[in-house]
Amino acid sequence: MVIISENFKRVLFGAGCFWGVERKFWQLDGIWVTSVGYAGGNTKNPTYEDVCYKETGHVEVVEIVYDPEIISFTSLLKVFWECHNPTQGMKQGNDVGTQYRSAIYCYSDLDILECIKSKEIYQIALSNENFSEITTEIRNAPEYFLAEEYHQQYLAKNPNGYCGLGGTGCSLEL
Repeated sequence: MVIISENFKRVLFGAGCFWGVERKFWQLDGIWVTSVGYAGGNTKNPTYEDVCYKETGHVEVVEIVYDPEIISFTSLLKVFWECHNPTQGMKQGNDVGTQYRSAIYCYSDLDILECIKSKEIYQIALSNENFSEITTEIRNAPEYFLAEEYHQQYLAKNPNGYCGLGGTGCSLEL
């Protein structure tokens, strides 16, 4: 990864199919760059086919590099929680498999604490609407493997492409 500014921060979000998740974030002010890839599994340099058809344990994730002077980590968390259903375990909508699980991989302990706090707040909102427990994995970022070129900015190249991303309709008030 090329670092343009030492003030930029990054995070990895897994919230289902990475195409739609990436689009949610690339549209925000303060995002320097997004990319899609794989993380959290037990295989080095996995391919899309590996992640889909072998037991790699990887999640489809979006790497977000952002300027915290323009957009806060809290704002990113709000988009993350609201853009998918974090109570579904190993799936999102019709997409089923470990690669679709909800995950936040952080690069600082302070970010992990902020994730946990936001999860607790969002759980209350979800419980009030009869959703089950949040299953999101929150931990230090594992190694990130960039996905194949054709996946990068996929929905910009294919505006009518598949996006099964759907939230719960619950709002996160931070």
